[in-house]
Amino acid sequence: MKISTLRFGLVQAVLVAAVNAYLYNSTIQTKYGAVKGIPALNATCCSYLPGYESVTVWKGISFAATTAGENRWKPPQPRRGWNGTLVADTFGSACPAGTSPTGATDDVYDEDCLNLNIWTSANSTAEKRPVMIWSYPAGANGAWSMFDGGGLALKDIVVVTYNYRTGPYGWLAMPELWEESGNITTGNYGLLDQIAALKWVHENIAAFGGDPNRITTVGQSAGSAAVYHTVNSPLAKGLIVGAIAESGIRDPHDPAATQLAEGYNNMTTSLKLGAELKSLLNVTTLEELRQVPAQTISKYSGFTSFQNWRATLDGYALPETYWEELQKGPANDVPLITGNTKDESGAAYGTNVTVADYISTLNSTYGSWARRFLEEYPAANSTQASMNTNLLARDTSLIGSWNFGNYWAKSASSPFYTYYWDHAPPGQDQGAHHMSEITYVFNNLYGTDLPWEPVDYEIAETLSSYWANFVKTSNPNKGGSYRGNRTLAYWAPSTSSSATTFHLAPPAPINKNGLPVGYAQVQVAKENHITLLNDFFQSRVPL
Repeated sequence: MKISTLRFGLVQAVLVAAVNAYLYNSTIQTKYGAVKGIPALNATCCSYLPGYESVTVWKGISFAATTAGENRWKPPQPRRGWNGTLVADTFGSACPAGTSPTGATDDVYDEDCLNLNIWTSANSTAEKRPVMIWSYPAGANGAWSMFDGGGLALKDIVVVTYNYRTGPYGWLAMPELWEESGNITTGNYGLLDQIAALKWVHENIAAFGGDPNRITTVGQSAGSAAVYHTVNSPLAKGLIVGAIAESGIRDPHDPAATQLAEGYNNMTTSLKLGAELKSLLNVTTLEELRQVPAQTISKYSGFTSFQNWRATLDGYALPETYWEELQKGPANDVPLITGNTKDESGAAYGTNVTVADYISTLNSTYGSWARRFLEEYPAANSTQASMNTNLLARDTSLIGSWNFGNYWAKSASSPFYTYYWDHAPPGQDQGAHHMSEITYVFNNLYGTDLPWEPVDYEIAETLSSYWANFVKTSNPNKGGSYRGNRTLAYWAPSTSSSATTFHLAPPAPINKNGLPVGYAQVQVAKENHITLLNDFFQSRVPL
């Protein structure tokens, strides 16, 4: 009897010790106060992920004060600490011009929105795991289920998502704001939020089992702009060791570089937008503008003329153009991954374009070069016009990524990797659309309601492993993250003369060399198309 009791006691002690090892049973001290997390995953959603029960999440931790009132259009300000322990079980408010944490309309938000979320499967605060901090695309926020970090955290990294100001709240520029800053900056409050989040993570993440000296910044679309602005900003010096910009970095000679989310405005353009907003709101002073309700600002800032809210070339937070940075080397010379999806940036599954519209677009985009483009990408009928609309857009994205990698290799010492994603998730009709890779990167298919197939789980395991490897080692090929039955194909970095990219295709049978067929370093544009686009690019003044 005593032996049985003793054995039971030992087993019970072991079980208690195992449970207590999970960080959601610990109270953690941060800069502003104590926090306690909760289990991130459960058997209902995630039993297919080994170790799911070990993941802790902390939701809605503030990293700065409210951005409302007098703090509107100021750099993020320190917030007051809290007493007691914050049970971080609820996502914080989304920022205006984004969406609410539940995916509701823009009417649900709060300017007290500078908060972040953390996922880890660490069992100890002393583990020093590498850290990934995620910047979301336009219209989103850090609480979207698409960005749930639980599945990726199982690959032995710490995942952080956060909120930052966008639209006029993040990018408004005014002479009065310039003067208020001491003639330092205006128009980059969203970028300053991004830097503040990085600094908070650097100062606090060790308490969550993370390594403050191994932080990789990752984002998609407008979030990729945040990534690359951070790479170019001296304000991020020493805060990051790597960067991944999904759907975001293009040859600065490409006209789309000024139109898509990764672009930025010069000060003249940003000041003009600010003056136009003041006129629409019928205010004349900065004080009056700060008193306008956020709902009103959002209503007027959504007009077509205001779709160009973006970071500002201010000489401080964003000191130099992309081209200038490429010529001399980035402010933060760190390994970088970038790439595009098949059906984005002008390409779309099921495109239907008339010949007249196609020719009109060629003329408006390429001017005197339109005739050459029509010869190489002809349009004898609507079917051909639609096909070549997509082909031209895809070629432009691919060649833009290659060129950027070539330029980078000439001035930077860190490696640069490019990819092409062409897998269309099941249950939708947009193909390999913009954002379609994100759930695979996060290894969180459990958070999206699509009819996933076995191949999708294989792709998620593979793609998330490349990303996790990069976060761990600054090399997508090394890190031991892959736990599938295949072999990760080697992903080569760009060189100063390469015209190839890594093709992120669905898994295929193992070839004779032991590598999955379909994951390869391939050139997927015709030589004559490459020549034409590069000739056109070189005729333009770079961004």
